[in-house]
Amino acid sequence: MSTPAATSASEGVVNVGQLTVIGKAMIVRGDIRSRESLHIEGEVDGSLDLPGSRLTVGPTARVGANARAREIEVMGTLAGDLEASKKITIRKGGRLTGDLRTPGIVIEEGAYFKGKIEIVNSEAEPDANSSAAANEATRKAAAGA
Repeated sequence: MSTPAATSASEGVVNVGQLTVIGKAMIVRGDIRSRESLHIEGEVDGSLDLPGSRLTVGPTARVGANARAREIEVMGTLAGDLEASKKITIRKGGRLTGDLRTPGIVIEEGAYFKGKIEIVNSEAEPDANSSAAANEATRKAAAGA
């Protein structure tokens, strides 16, 4: 079933605005790169590269992939290493096995996680802080000279 707002190359993949959905009946094998957010309900094996976008692993999803995105939310099953520039969330009922690298992490009660977590500074903050510190040092030097 297709609506005017949704375009589809096949029954299981729907693109609505800036969101692509991989449906329950879809099996995707390979590398996915996108500047749009991705919601997975089916099965994906490979790698996911969504810089600046959101990855959602829905409750029926089974994903075996390393992934990189701005935000990652896991409600289904995911096996792979994740890197998020903002936050990773594992919801109640979600199952995540792999190493995480992110500035923010949320693991709800009832979620399963096995792996390592590396908390990193967000990319935006160090640039802003170092620029502000440099400007302050320049201003103080100019005032003292």
